[in-house]
Amino acid sequence: MDETLGRTPRRSRRRWLLGGLGLAGALVVGWSLLPPRQRLHAVLPDDLPAQTYSLNGWVMVAADGRVTVMLAKSEMGQGVMTSLAMLVAEELDVPLSMVDMQPAPLRAIFGDTTMAPDGLPFRPDDEGLLSRGAHWMTRKLMRELGLMVTGGSSSVKDSWQPMREAGAAARARLIAAAAQIWAVPAERCRTQDGRVLDASGRSFGYGELAARAAAIGDVAFKLKSVRDFRLIGKAAARIDAPAKVNGSALFGLDVRLPGLLYACVAMCPVLDGRLKSFDQHSLAGLDGIVHLLPLKSDRSGAPEAVAIVAKSRWAALQALEKLRVEWLDGPHTQWSNESVMAGLAQALDTNEGFAFHHRGEIGQAEGKHFSAEYSAPYLAHAAMEPVNCTAQLKSGRLALWVPTQAPSTAVVAAARAAGVSEQSVELQVTLIGGGFGRKLDCDMVAQAADIARALDGAPVQLMWTREQDIRHDFYRPAAIARLSAVLNAGGEVIALESKSASGAPAQQLMHRAFGLPQTGPDKTTVEGLFDHPYGIPNQRIAHVNVDSPVPLGPWRSVGHSHNAFFIESFIDELASAAHADPVEFRRQLLTQRPRHRAVLDAAVALAGRPGAGRALGVALHESFGSIVAQVADVSIEDERIRVHRISCAVDCGIVVHPDGVRQQVESSVCMGLSAALYERITIAHGRVQQSNYIDYQTLRIWQMPEVAVVIVPSDAPPEGMGEPATPPVAPAVANAVFRLTGQRLRSLPLKLA
Repeated sequence: MDETLGRTPRRSRRRWLLGGLGLAGALVVGWSLLPPRQRLHAVLPDDLPAQTYSLNGWVMVAADGRVTVMLAKSEMGQGVMTSLAMLVAEELDVPLSMVDMQPAPLRAIFGDTTMAPDGLPFRPDDEGLLSRGAHWMTRKLMRELGLMVTGGSSSVKDSWQPMREAGAAARARLIAAAAQIWAVPAERCRTQDGRVLDASGRSFGYGELAARAAAIGDVAFKLKSVRDFRLIGKAAARIDAPAKVNGSALFGLDVRLPGLLYACVAMCPVLDGRLKSFDQHSLAGLDGIVHLLPLKSDRSGAPEAVAIVAKSRWAALQALEKLRVEWLDGPHTQWSNESVMAGLAQALDTNEGFAFHHRGEIGQAEGKHFSAEYSAPYLAHAAMEPVNCTAQLKSGRLALWVPTQAPSTAVVAAARAAGVSEQSVELQVTLIGGGFGRKLDCDMVAQAADIARALDGAPVQLMWTREQDIRHDFYRPAAIARLSAVLNAGGEVIALESKSASGAPAQQLMHRAFGLPQTGPDKTTVEGLFDHPYGIPNQRIAHVNVDSPVPLGPWRSVGHSHNAFFIESFIDELASAAHADPVEFRRQLLTQRPRHRAVLDAAVALAGRPGAGRALGVALHESFGSIVAQVADVSIEDERIRVHRISCAVDCGIVVHPDGVRQQVESSVCMGLSAALYERITIAHGRVQQSNYIDYQTLRIWQMPEVAVVIVPSDAPPEGMGEPATPPVAPAVANAVFRLTGQRLRSLPLKLA
């Protein structure tokens, strides 16, 4: 592929890279020695606005001086639009108010190179040759694939270098253009607030220089040092807020096209059920029904279904209620929560599991033994925005408007379903009304493309109902963990063993996205356990993958979301067994982790003392490169757990947008507390029992505690913040409940006996 042309990688190349590395031998060795491809230049669409000039693949400057920056990540409320704009604006020396963000087209330079390396099964403190080599190779591989995706809290971390370079490179071109006009060395010029100035006081606005700068070739540039930042790390208003307030923001369901039709789908209520027949006469007398067609199952996870296409959404929904469908329930009608949990327990009884981390000699540790078993349920994503996609297949080209976290795989799924080439698919990513990992999947895209194929060029907007969204999700896996430890006579932890069992969500996602086999270890199942920060000399952390018919996928913070509850609850139990203060007990286990100790101390200082009738519980967890400590201030009211305040300290490296970090902490605490106290998916006779917020209970606004946040200063590179504040919530609350009641709650959601 000619990288400078920015063409989307072809599927054959993707398959070669994913499936053929093990056979390539010397070719791969030679390839690995080549430097990674550049992430600066790509051909942008031909239909740029008049008098707008591209200075590189990321940055365009208009004649009026406004700057347009390509947004390669999905904005789903996390504020990434603002943070990424700040990266470019900082290096370009332009006010943030002059920056507009535009969804990026599918180009290889916009592909994520961080999620996959972060998913490798290495501990954060592993800097050995194997770890460094694997990370290097994986980053190169992902650079070749050029897959655009938003997840793994990687947006700022992945964009930190290329978007700053894009801003700096554009600034260098503008300076060179001004220097040419003035016939002075570029070193005599400087920039400020969207203008180039020289020592004599002359100046040009960026808009006046844009055309000349675009015609100049690459110019050497240098990134700012951290001490010279004027925008990064400072408060800034979110640039996506005005459109969301005035209603002009475009979410998936806001798409309106001439002649738009509306579709709903009927899907079997039993896991992996199949379509037997449907009675089109059951819709007799209903107005506005345009089409009724069966849909095939698809690798993306879309099940067999019946699509109803109508002239209005109301008509489609009414028809969905009346349509008579017969289903073949299949082999899973005996599945229930009880059988799932029994299967996990049996796997732990009979299987040693795959050891992700093993050091020392567990069996030779002498002292007092302690053990405990913890469990977590299936969880749905339950985003406010239901699953949806708009599609139009016309003249052999498929246009898509979709709120997706994975544009590249959405194109693949849509092309497969519509029977067209990937090069014939045009995709516009809309704003997302909540993703949390659910919209990394593309089942709804495959369904919409399949429906569009039958409509002779008419556009169609598919929307699932809330009930379908919850009953046909890709769930966070149910899990059981058995932890044991040995304390010596001095109350020190000298051995720790963990064995857990669950399904493998990353394996399933990779199969749906790329057709990869579902085999081998899955790091997401044990993250937060095998990579905990505590200095314990003897450890064995293992996991058993247990298959079930329940479809699984990444849920906000993935394995960390429940594994933090397991490990931090158990550490608290060990502190109690050692008759030690839980904070000081952790500090002693963190003697080699000064950053973790600093975060823990900051959270404790922020929390202060509990009020009358309350107790504090603490938890510390690292995920997605960020360290988070939380202290929960809890009381018991009417035999129910009431959380009054969560004090949270964060070390996420260099902070780009402090308000964004705080907002993400607040959001993560909300979701983590909702899961800790209420959320649970149950299965009976192969059917998901929950259907809407009335029976899939989530945290209500009046139950939201105060959230206090302190950001611990750091000069380390930026790390993720979309998810790391979710995992510590449940253990912090559970540990506070123990202080109040003496009860150890070892199952989620937390319920008093």
